[in-house]
Amino acid sequence: MQPVHGGNLAWAAAIAGCSWEAILDFSASINPLGPPQSAIAAIQSALSQLSSYPDPNYGELRTALAQVHQLPPEWILPGNGSAELLTWAGWDLSELAATYLITPAFSDYWRALKAFGAKVVSCPLDLEMGVGNRESGVVGADFLRLPGCDPKSNIPLAPSNSGFLLNNPHNPTGRLWRRAEILPYLEQFALVVVDEAFMDFLLPAQEQSLIPLVQKYPNLVILRSLTKFYSLPGLRLGYAIAHPDRLRCWLARRDPWAVNALAVAAAIAVLQDTQFQQQTREWLPPTRLQLEQGLSQISGLQPLPSTANFLLVESERPSSALQQQLLKHERILIRDCLSFPELGDRYFRIAVRSTSENERLIEALWQITT
Repeated sequence: MQPVHGGNLAWAAAIAGCSWEAILDFSASINPLGPPQSAIAAIQSALSQLSSYPDPNYGELRTALAQVHQLPPEWILPGNGSAELLTWAGWDLSELAATYLITPAFSDYWRALKAFGAKVVSCPLDLEMGVGNRESGVVGADFLRLPGCDPKSNIPLAPSNSGFLLNNPHNPTGRLWRRAEILPYLEQFALVVVDEAFMDFLLPAQEQSLIPLVQKYPNLVILRSLTKFYSLPGLRLGYAIAHPDRLRCWLARRDPWAVNALAVAAAIAVLQDTQFQQQTREWLPPTRLQLEQGLSQISGLQPLPSTANFLLVESERPSSALQQQLLKHERILIRDCLSFPELGDRYFRIAVRSTSENERLIEALWQITT
């Protein structure tokens, strides 16, 4: 069965006929520079905690996150990956008349919304029009058109009991909305959920996080991930930033001890690892550009501009066929876009990895497509 997420190495290894360790994985958008040594050291130091339950309130971790974002700790809730917190956001959105969802959309958004019977209104992005700056991947308001909207304001005509869900930077395109482009929706919608899972990859001068606005807008929920930037997906760790009343409701719904002790220890350590943070943010732009330029030279492939640590690539050949060939002949896994109905077999997504690994992918694609 075709996986709906990246990083399914067991599935890939079965096709490639090798161990999962032999697969070069471009399908999961994980920082290749990590995990940082600070996380490894913290995990080793915390092994003695395995015989005890973690703090159910996660006070130390919430305080560490609060210091980073300059917020009171009660405005932050750690979760077992941002996917867990997305489930509770989906519950809240399902109680509204409708949820406007930017598409193509991460499959977990559909999962969370459908789990609670939410009414979903798809808001398709125009991948060809409205790009504010094709080189930077920053987009303007014309990139998004919501159905049933006032043609001048692009705001739904009756949004007072509706929700709005988007991720910024957007997955799978890598496009970035400016903060000012999202502000009108905060004034109009009953609930706005913004997934900022990839925002950490941007330089501080370029990022467009809405975290500075969360105390002004009680209808704003922000989801963040610590696993992609710090290369810790096996630990499952994310957090939500929202009004304390909302987070208390989420706490009442979920199982206790959602975050394990090793994940807590690693998170507290990496939040203070400014050297790793700077290294990653300096590494990504030139490496991404080199990968984009290399792909652009291959006939039949057209990478889209991105601000994140991945590229969406339009392909004249079916992406599922390319995926199979790369696995069988090169043991390389790319992310097909079959789980994004709007994209289908015409696109694939790849993570930005090390220069040598990116060159290996480019060479393999040259051999397959020429």
